Amino acid sequence: MSLIKGTHHVALKCKSAEEFEKTILFYTKVLGLEIIRSWGEGDDAGIMLNTGNSILEIFAAGKVSDSTGSVHHFALATDDVDACVAAVREAGYPITTEPEDIVIPSTPGMPARIAFCIGPVGEEIEFFTEK
Repeated sequence: MSLIKGTHHVALKCKSAEEFEKTILFYTKVLGLEIIRSWGEGDDAGIMLNTGNSILEIFAAGKVSDSTGSVHHFALATDDVDACVAAVREAGYPITTEPEDIVIPSTPGMPARIAFCIGPVGEEIEFFTEK
C-alpha cells in the first residue's frame, strides 16, 4: 500500500519581485490557472495556483541556486506525514524538517501537516497533508 496519494504541489522560486509578477502573469493570463491563495508582500510574497489536480506554488524571491535551479521543492500528498518520515528515516535518508502542524498565513489560511527530506539525488521533498 502506497503512503503517497499524488503530487500536492510543485514550488518555484523567482529571483526577484519583478520575475514573480511576470511568472504569475504567465501562469494566470497565458495558461489560465486560477489563484487559490496568496500571502506576503515584496520579496516575502507567495501564491498558489490551481492546476486541476495539484497546485503550483510560486515564491517571489527564493534565491535561485545553481544546485536546485528554479524548482524549490515538490510536495507529495499523503494522509500520514509521520509514516512517510518514518519510512524515509528507516531507509537512511536525511529528514530536514520533522513533522509539524502549520497554517500557511495566506488568504484563505491553509492548515497542514508537513515534513521535508532530501531524496537520493539531492532533491528536496515535502510530505503534505491538508487539514
